[in-house]
Amino acid sequence: MILQSLHALYDRLVEDVDYAVAPAGYSLQKISFEVVLTQDGTLAQINDVRDRNGKKAVPVQRLVPGQAKPSGSGLNPGFLWDNAAYLLGYKLDDPKLSVDQNCHFRERATVSLAALRERHLQAETAIDDPGFSAVCRFLEQWHPEHAVEHPSLAELGAGFGVFRFQGETGYLHERGKVRAWWQEQELIGKDGAAQSGMCLITGAIGPLAQLHEPGIKGVGGAQSSGAKLVSFNCDAFTSYHKDKSWNSPVSESAAFRYCTVLNSLLSGPRSNKHRLTIGDATMVFWTERPTVTEDWFANFFSGDLPEESQDETALGQIQVLLRALREGGGALAALGDDPKTTFYLLGLAPNAARLSVRFWHVSTLRELFDRLHAHYDALRIVRQFEEGARRPDPEFPPTWMLLRETARETKDIQPLLGGTLMRAILTGGPYPNALASAVIRRIRADREINYCRAAILKAWLTRLPNQRQGAIPVSLDPDKPEPAYRLGRLFAVLEKTQQDALGDLNASIRDRFYSAASATPGMVFPRLLRTYQHHLAKLNPGAKINRERLVQDIVGGLDTMPAHLALEAQGLFAIGYYHQRKDLFTRTQPPTDTDHTPDETKG
Repeated sequence: MILQSLHALYDRLVEDVDYAVAPAGYSLQKISFEVVLTQDGTLAQINDVRDRNGKKAVPVQRLVPGQAKPSGSGLNPGFLWDNAAYLLGYKLDDPKLSVDQNCHFRERATVSLAALRERHLQAETAIDDPGFSAVCRFLEQWHPEHAVEHPSLAELGAGFGVFRFQGETGYLHERGKVRAWWQEQELIGKDGAAQSGMCLITGAIGPLAQLHEPGIKGVGGAQSSGAKLVSFNCDAFTSYHKDKSWNSPVSESAAFRYCTVLNSLLSGPRSNKHRLTIGDATMVFWTERPTVTEDWFANFFSGDLPEESQDETALGQIQVLLRALREGGGALAALGDDPKTTFYLLGLAPNAARLSVRFWHVSTLRELFDRLHAHYDALRIVRQFEEGARRPDPEFPPTWMLLRETARETKDIQPLLGGTLMRAILTGGPYPNALASAVIRRIRADREINYCRAAILKAWLTRLPNQRQGAIPVSLDPDKPEPAYRLGRLFAVLEKTQQDALGDLNASIRDRFYSAASATPGMVFPRLLRTYQHHLAKLNPGAKINRERLVQDIVGGLDTMPAHLALEAQGLFAIGYYHQRKDLFTRTQPPTDTDHTPDETKG
């Protein structure tokens, strides 16, 4: 299903020039420089063609003949494109290497140039094109020592280059006769395929791919030279004497199409519209036909959806998408998108030279946004910092922000957690227990219960299969009877009383007792309540009365003081603490005659 969907997507993207999807026999490569020649093959100049609009110069992507250059020690010259070692015999000395090592690499560059020259001279007669012949003349007369006359080469490093005629805008590999000859070579190569059979993707009979090329690039953590989505490397995978990828028969054409279009989504010119990182997984998505939702999905799923824009059309589209998140997928009709359009989402993770499928989800746009609406509804909780604050909490916290709350550093996030969280979001199922466990561990470690952590615990408790905690409120519910919720509220009030009495301390009761109070309240709260009496005595009479009334209301609903709290109850304890603390710092009481300070109106 995955390969069939990617194979079908090729027909759509190859017609869109913005995606620069490679036709058969070509690949998209990052080009840093161009070798400009005169009509007789003399070098006119070497131009740096990198894009300098950003903070640093980056190569531009261009279609070139052939596939990516595989790693290895053998000579592997490209056709009318390659790096400076092959095109010019040039290799910049590396100050980290010894003199002998640098000498070795310079000699190898000379050999590389000779290999590329030989490949092109052998094809000159068959191609019979003046432009290609000019390249051959250049390769015959060029000497690597002349490269030092072009200082820009030192800055280009290991980038790829192409050939161009002076005064022309197209590249030499784009000339008609060159393209025709190259396509002919591709057909000859396929005729010599080792095996023929039925393709599992198309059902057609034809040459089968021994290796599924080109390699897949753009997956975080995978080999930069390209990894395989389908491959076999052990005898145990051999079946009926079929080894390598013949064990999973896919035609040369179908393999090229699905690999090429996946590369376009992951690392092509519009990859920012189709690619996201969730934990250790790289997520790509697309719709069966062009949609406005597809164009904006990466922005709002990553939390980068601006609610203000000078473009009125874009602003209108954003507002519709936000409404769809609040109300469900039916609102998408206002965009002009058919809510029944099929949506595909694929999560990939690195696995040595191969790729692992973390998740694969197919649905309609309506179903997708219904699931997202349900997800954000489960997360919905009163925000710690509301709209108008300098850094307000997001109404729709992105998935990466939720995962970030599970570990001290991003690199410490559990590898499989992103995939299981995505499955819960996309299927509407329970959130993983590992997510809640990780958040509670972080709370116990740094004693901080912020908006995202409270939202995660609320969503997790809400979707537990046999949840026994009752409905989880969005904001403070003074009548909620569960002991864990009331104990969390009580802890927040005791902390606020200490703060009002003594001011900010280096170590508050939250710093010293939160972990123990949330796990073994029966041992900790009696001591805290004794200390609370000393803190209460330091408040002025009006604040003392209000605070004591609040504590009595909370404690009055406790039948017993539990000796231990399980994981679910610890999550509810954290939510009760978060709700009560938010209420203490926002709810104001009518001032009494004995109140004298602004803080006395709280709690």
